[in-house]
Amino acid sequence: MQRFNGKVAIITGASRGIGKAIAKKLASEGASVGILDVNLERAQQTAAEISEISDAVAVRCDVSNPEEVQSAFKKIIDSYGKIDILVNNAGIIRDNLLFKMTDDDWNSVIDIHLKGSFLCSREAQKYMVPAKYGKIIHLSSTSALGNRGQVNYASAKAGLQGMTKTMAIELGPFGINVNAVAPGFIETDMTRETAERIGLTLDQMMEGIIEGLAIKRSGKPEDIANVAAFLCSDESSYVTGQVIYVAGKPTV
Repeated sequence: MQRFNGKVAIITGASRGIGKAIAKKLASEGASVGILDVNLERAQQTAAEISEISDAVAVRCDVSNPEEVQSAFKKIIDSYGKIDILVNNAGIIRDNLLFKMTDDDWNSVIDIHLKGSFLCSREAQKYMVPAKYGKIIHLSSTSALGNRGQVNYASAKAGLQGMTKTMAIELGPFGINVNAVAPGFIETDMTRETAERIGLTLDQMMEGIIEGLAIKRSGKPEDIANVAAFLCSDESSYVTGQVIYVAGKPTV
């Protein structure tokens, strides 16, 4: 099934992990893909892989920088002529307990996740509103519900849920759907780094997490990509302002 033939998608932070899985999923169903990432070399490697199945272009972009966002989106427009889909996936972690958390720990996480998603969405709607069509997906997290050592990350991810609902109200009249996907603990390079920081292997960390899941396996980037693809497709045309948790268990 080619749900995205003729569509152009931008995915931020798409050089690895969940972002890369989403980019590959959309490309596998016909989308032309803009790979935005602060690491241009990795982004180019991902674009090269995707180019085997669809069109892809890599652009270096710090999503917290307004000028870089504008420039990156213009490059995609110059390449493909339009933007149908935006997936705001770029993110970092700077975990620490509140009394140890620095101003930089706070600012850097808020800037990439929350400000970055705002800047990219604001830029995307410039092209989507005149076209009367668009899909915007924010990557939230189960951490939005609270998670020890992540007051910065949890605040950013909770903020994205409020952003999702408000953008859905504002942009719905212009044919633009805005939704969020909130992953649980997914096996990525980022979560591997988290495990190493607390002295565990990823497998050791996952063992404890899987015990608390209804579905007794670890989450994969492809699990998130499959849900994101549905929300990016016309099959979800009457779905907007929703936060879908993909966590292997009931989540409230």
